[in-house]
Amino acid sequence: MTTLRSQFERALAGRRRAPIGVRPSPVERWVIDGVTVWVKRDDLNTDRLGGNKARALQFLLGEVPAGANLVTVGGEGSTHVLATATHGAALGMATTAHRWRHEMNPVAHRVSAAISARCTAAPIAASPAMALMGAAWRRARHGDHWIPFGGTSPLGMLGHVEAALELADQVAAGQLPPPARIYVAHGTGGTAAGLALGLALAELPTTVVAVRCGPSFGHEGWWLARLIRRASQAAGLPASAGRAAHVAIDHQAYAGAYGRPQPDAAALAARVHADHGVLLDDTYAAKACYAAARAGTPDGPPLLFWHTFDARWMT
Repeated sequence: MTTLRSQFERALAGRRRAPIGVRPSPVERWVIDGVTVWVKRDDLNTDRLGGNKARALQFLLGEVPAGANLVTVGGEGSTHVLATATHGAALGMATTAHRWRHEMNPVAHRVSAAISARCTAAPIAASPAMALMGAAWRRARHGDHWIPFGGTSPLGMLGHVEAALELADQVAAGQLPPPARIYVAHGTGGTAAGLALGLALAELPTTVVAVRCGPSFGHEGWWLARLIRRASQAAGLPASAGRAAHVAIDHQAYAGAYGRPQPDAAALAARVHADHGVLLDDTYAAKACYAAARAGTPDGPPLLFWHTFDARWMT
C-alpha cells in the first residue's frame, strides 16, 4: 500500500543533493534541573558544520552549478550565512552575504567574525530592507545564485521533513520514547514546519513547539501553516498531507529582540554546558532548550529538544 511517507521518499530520491555529508544525528537523554529532556543532537549531523541549516543546504546547493557564486542575506551573526559560506566553500562556491545589524551576544560576535573570514564580502546594512536590496542588486548585476533567507524555501524544507522521518525511525528502533512535544528554535520557520510535516507523514501524534526567537512577523500560526503547505507541494504530496501536522508557537522565551539573551535561558545554558559539555547559543538553542525544560515535569510525558547549533568550530 502506498503511504504518504513512501510517496515522499520516492519524490526525495529524485532530488539532487550536494555532497556535504549530512547523516543521521544521535539522540541523548539529559536531566536538566531534575527533568528528563530527550535531545536530538542535530548539531552533529555533518563533520564540517552541523545543524538545521545543513539539512536545507544539501538540497539548496544541489541545484547550484559547480563553481557558482552564491548570495544570501541574514543578520550580523546569522548561522544561516555562516553555514552557506562554509558548505559552499567546500563545493568550490564563493558566498556574498548582505547582513543587517541586530543585538549581539558573545556567540553571535564569534559567528559574525567567522562570516567575515569565510565570505567573499559580507557588508552590514542598517536594516533588513537595505540588506535585501543589496542582495537583489547583486543578483541582477552578477547573476549570483540566490540562497533564501534562513534556507527557508519549499526545497530547503524537504531536509527537515526527512529529519522528522529519521527521528521516527529512531523511535521505532527503541532509541527514545515517542515524544509528546518537540521544542525547536523558530527563526524563519522552515525547520519547525518541515518537522511538523514529517511527523505527520510518519503518523506520530507529536506536537512541534516552535520557540520564538525573532520579531513578530513570521511567528504566527498562519505562517507555519503556509510553510507546511508549500513543503507538501514541493514533495508532490496532496494538499491534505499536512492536515495532521501539529504545531504550536511558544512566545515566552523571546527576550524582546533578535539576538538578545533571555536571562533564565542563558542561566540554564550555563548549567547544560557544565553538566553535558554542550554549548547552547543565546540567540536560538538556549531559548528552545529552556522552553523544553520549563515545560517538563518529573512524571510528565516525554519531551524532546531539537538542538540546531554546532559549536565545535568554536573550540
